[in-house]
Amino acid sequence: MSEQLEAVRLEHVWTRFGDKVIHKDINLKLNKGEILGLVGASGCGKTTLLREIIGLQTPSEGEVWVMGESLKTVAANHGQRLRNNCGVLFQKGALFSVLDVFENIAFPLRELKFKNEEFIQRLVLMKLTLVGLSPQDAWLKPADLSGGMTKRVALARSMILEPELLLLDEPTSGLDPIASEDFVTLLSDLHTELNFTVIMVTHDLDILRDLCTQVAVLAENQLVAFGTLAEVLKNKHPFVAEFFHNRRARRVFQYQEVADGAK
Repeated sequence: MSEQLEAVRLEHVWTRFGDKVIHKDINLKLNKGEILGLVGASGCGKTTLLREIIGLQTPSEGEVWVMGESLKTVAANHGQRLRNNCGVLFQKGALFSVLDVFENIAFPLRELKFKNEEFIQRLVLMKLTLVGLSPQDAWLKPADLSGGMTKRVALARSMILEPELLLLDEPTSGLDPIASEDFVTLLSDLHTELNFTVIMVTHDLDILRDLCTQVAVLAENQLVAFGTLAEVLKNKHPFVAEFFHNRRARRVFQYQEVADGAK
């Protein structure tokens, strides 16, 4: 059996804003190619944790490792290279309203001073096709897009530098059930084809069931559960019970509980 390669590791991470403690001693390791669903109550520091993983924020204590390298010790220029290897999809897409779809997707390339316009055009149109949009959509403005199209454009932009790690903040929030299911199918297909690693903040029970290989639960400033969905469902913490064993969750996870009972 081949050794699994590490994508992200958090060691004894504490985060404080003044006297307010956000994270207490967070320890987590995710292997390459896995999809992690990060769950927690509003304000528990999920997005802050994403910012620390991408190097936009430094923990008060502890260390973050990305693709085998510590963010604490990398030089500034090497840290930027690591960040370029991470794609980010923000909660509401965060497209620039004054730019058309093409320029929104091309934005990271412009920031890195790519000058070859033929290369930029070819890459942008390729990413558009990859997320299920047509070349004609490149000239639309964000105001002309549906919620599902906005998420697809944002996903294309997050993948324009062909990152190994994708960080997604509530990727299906604001979508109707059909658009949400389409987006999950798209992400699953892309993951199968490209085998990138994903860390996503989500409260979508269907995503946790159908897509995530690992689930992490933040509560009371700590990581109270981490593992496969089946393992998390067995956790006795009160927040886990409230989130994963309410009436709707029991319907969504029913097959999981039946499968566990058969073992």
